[in-house]
This record gives sequence, C-alpha cells and structure tokens, in this order.
Amino acid sequence: MKTQVLAATVLAATVLAATVLAATLALAAGAAGAADKPAEPRQCFWTRQADGFAAQDDRTVNVRVGARDVYQFQMMGSCPDIDWNQRIALVSRGGDSICTGLDAEIVTRSPIGPMRCPVSHIRKLTPEEIAALPRKARP
Repeated sequence: MKTQVLAATVLAATVLAATVLAATLALAAGAAGAADKPAEPRQCFWTRQADGFAAQDDRTVNVRVGARDVYQFQMMGSCPDIDWNQRIALVSRGGDSICTGLDAEIVTRSPIGPMRCPVSHIRKLTPEEIAALPRKARP
C-alpha cells in the first residue's frame, strides 16, 4: 500500500515538474518573440479628457480625446444600440486614466436599460487614419 502511495506521489511530482517546465518554456518563447518587435509606447489619457465619440459599428467606437487625438476602442463583443446613441459613459476600471482596453468600459443606453460593454483593445489613431475615417465614424 505504501508503495502505491509513494508511486502516486512520485507520478504527481513528475507531472507537476513537467507542467512547470512547459509553462517556463512557453513564457521564454513568448518573451523571445516579443523582443523581436519593438514595444508600442503606452498612450494613456484621462477619462475627463474624452470629448466626443462616433460608433463605426456595434464593435468599434472612436473617441475624441482633447483637440486632436482620436482613440479607437474595440469591444470584446457586440455592443447593441451604440451606433444610434447620442451619449455614452466612458468608465475607467482602475483609476482615472485609460492606457489599455482592459482599463475601459463603455456604458450605453438600450431599450432594456444601461448596457455595459467591456473594451478589449484601444489604440491611438494617426492623423492620416483620422483623416481616412468615414464621415459618420469621426467623433
């Protein structure tokens, strides 16, 4: 009986060691791949700087920040009715600034009440990208 318990313990320890080794190798491979491409600089803004918005569709919202900047928000899923709303709330999940998509959430009205739309990714658009936006997608 003790031999079976010892064998099971050795097997569990071996599986755990293999799992840790595989996770370490995966992290190292990811770090090596990330080192090949330059990191994007963090482009943060304060939620109080948001000055307007325009929805391209039910998954993409362009938000004007200050006089010249436009950030494009990609939703985690569909955000119904956002393309016809005239007001939204931009909520920061950690503090008062937004640096990544996971920092933000958009709250919009729907026929059944407020709809919370989590953001997956944001990026600051270049002046050329802003100029190329369709008229209805410009905040």
